[in-house]
Amino acid sequence: MSPRPTRVLMVCLGNICRSPTAEAALEEAATAAGVPVEVDSAGTAAYHVGQPPNPPMVAAAAREGLTVRGTARQVAVEDFDRFDLIVAMDTANLADLRVLARDDADRAKLRLFRDWTDRPGLGVPDPYAGPDEGFTEVVHIVRDAARGLVEELAADRS
Repeated sequence: MSPRPTRVLMVCLGNICRSPTAEAALEEAATAAGVPVEVDSAGTAAYHVGQPPNPPMVAAAAREGLTVRGTARQVAVEDFDRFDLIVAMDTANLADLRVLARDDADRAKLRLFRDWTDRPGLGVPDPYAGPDEGFTEVVHIVRDAARGLVEELAADRS
C-alpha cells in the first residue's frame, strides 16, 4: 500500500495569480520527484470566486512550460480539516489564515511558501497590477519554493 499523499493548500489573496501557479509548480515538482501530493489553491478574499486564473499569469507560466488552471475559490475554515499543510504566498495572507485558524493545531499547519527557499520570511510578490515581468518572476519563485517543499516532503517520508 502506498503512503497517503500529503494534502497541500496554496493560498494568496484572490486565487487567480500566485496560488494557482504555486499549485501547478508543486504538482510539477512532486511528480518529477515521485512524491505523492494532493494540491489545491484558494484565496483569502472572495474577489474572484468562480473565475479562471489571470490570463497574463497563465501566459507567463505557459512561456515557462508550466500549465496553470483552476477556478478561484475562497479559503474556508474546513480547509484546516482537509489539508495537512496550508501555505501562504505572503505575510498578509498568512496573518489572515492565522485569524481563521481555530486552534494551535490549525495554526501548526500554516507556513509561508518562500520558507522553502534561500529567502525565508519573504512573500511571493503579487504581480496582479504590475508589468508582465512580475508574472514571470512569480513562476521562478514558486518553482524554487516548490522544489524546496518537495525535498522536505521526500525527506519526511524516508
